[in-house]
Amino acid sequence: MRIEREIISQFRAWKDKPHRKPILLKGARQIGKTWAMEEFGRECFDYTARFDFDRSPELRSAFVNSKEPSRIIKELSVYSNVPLIEGKTLIIFDEIQECEEALNALKYFCEDAPGWHIIAAGSLLGVAVRRRRMAVPVGKVEVMRMYPVSFREFLKQSAPSEFNYIDSIVAPERLPDGVLNRLLLEYRRYMVCGGMPEAMVAMLENSGMEAVDNILQGILDLYDLDFAKYAEPREIPRIHALWHSLPSQLGKENRKFVYKVVKAGARSKDYEDALMWLEDAGMIYRINSISKPGIPLAAYEEPNAFKVYACDCGLLRRMARLSGEVIVNPVTGYTEFKGAMAENAVLQSLMPQLQGNIYYWTSEGKAEIEFVIQNGDEIIPVEVKAENCISGRSIVVYNEKYHPRNRIRFSFLNLQQNCGMLACPSPLAEWSLKWLL
Repeated sequence: MRIEREIISQFRAWKDKPHRKPILLKGARQIGKTWAMEEFGRECFDYTARFDFDRSPELRSAFVNSKEPSRIIKELSVYSNVPLIEGKTLIIFDEIQECEEALNALKYFCEDAPGWHIIAAGSLLGVAVRRRRMAVPVGKVEVMRMYPVSFREFLKQSAPSEFNYIDSIVAPERLPDGVLNRLLLEYRRYMVCGGMPEAMVAMLENSGMEAVDNILQGILDLYDLDFAKYAEPREIPRIHALWHSLPSQLGKENRKFVYKVVKAGARSKDYEDALMWLEDAGMIYRINSISKPGIPLAAYEEPNAFKVYACDCGLLRRMARLSGEVIVNPVTGYTEFKGAMAENAVLQSLMPQLQGNIYYWTSEGKAEIEFVIQNGDEIIPVEVKAENCISGRSIVVYNEKYHPRNRIRFSFLNLQQNCGMLACPSPLAEWSLKWLL
C-alpha cells in the first residue's frame, strides 16, 4: 500500500528552484525518509542513484580523494547501476553521517555544480553531527525536516471522501454528523497505530492489533539498540531511563517534566545531555514554558520548566502498554493518560506547521494552557481537551489576562467559531490555522 507523503510535494518545489541547494533531510528513524526520497526519484527523474554509506563504506574513497564534484561523480559512477546524468538523475546520499567527507562535499556541489539534484539523509544525523563535532556546510544546504505520517496523510488514504470534504472547507462550519463520526473513528485508529509507516499500513490493511503492536515494539527495540550504537557509553543508561520515563511523565496530572521521575535523586545537570540526545534524534519534542505570551515567544522561554512528548502517539501508546481497544472504547481509570494522548496527538499535528515554535503557559498553578503558538505576528493559546470533556477555566483566565484575538480549543466536539474561539475537532488540527479570523 502506498501512503502519499506530503514532503514529496516539497521535493517537487525544490526540484524546480532556479537557485537550488542540496537537501539535508532530517527526521527520526523509521518514518520513511528513504522511501520518500526514492519515490520522488521514481516520479520526477529518469534515474535514481542511491548511495548508502553504512552498507558500502568503500564509497568514502570518492570523497576523500577529491573535493571536485566532477571527479566525485566519475568515481561514484563505478558503484551505480544507473547512469549519472546531470538534470536527469536524482542522487541520494543515505546514511551520510557515516561519511563526513560526503557531508562536506555538499558545499562544493552547491557552489560548483548546482545542476545536480542531491538529497542527503541519515539515521540520527543530528546525534552524529553533535557527537563527532562534524562540520555541516551551513548556508550551502537546504535543511528539511520530515515527521511521522500525519493524520491528514492517513485520512487521505483511509477515508478519501471525508478528506476531500474537510480539505474544501474555506470557513469553519458545523460538520454533518456522519462526517464527524467518521473523522473521530479514523482519528482513534490513527492514535492506535501512530505515524510510523509500517504500523500505519498494518492498520489500513486491517492486519489486526497484534500485528500493529509487534511492528511498534520492533521500532522501540531498534531505538534501544541505537542508544548503544550512537551514544557515549556513560550516557546510554541515562538516555534509556529518560526515554522510558515518558509514559510516567505524561501520566501525571501536571505533565511538567520532573527529573526524579526518571530516577530518584536525578539532577538536571546529569540528564541534560541525554535529553538533548533524544531531541537531536527526533524522538522527543521538548515544549518549554513561557513567562508571558509576548512576541517573540522565544524571548520569554523558561528553560528549566518544560514538558516532553514523544515524536509519535503510536510509539507512546505502545511504550505505555496501553491497549488499542482502550483508545477506541475508553474505560474507567483512563483519565490523565487520555489527556496525555490527546495532547501528544495534537502536538504531532502542529509541529510540522510551526517548526517547533510551540510553548505552554501556566499561571501560579491556577491555570494552564497546553500550547501557546506563534503564527506570524499573532500569539494564539491552544487548549486541548480529551474527547468531549471541555470543563475548566484556564482559557477564561488566559483570555481575561491577555485578550488574544484568536483562541483554539481542540476536543471531539463539532466545528464552530464564536467570538474569536475556534472550537475544532482534534482530527482537524492540521487545518485549523487556516480558519482563524
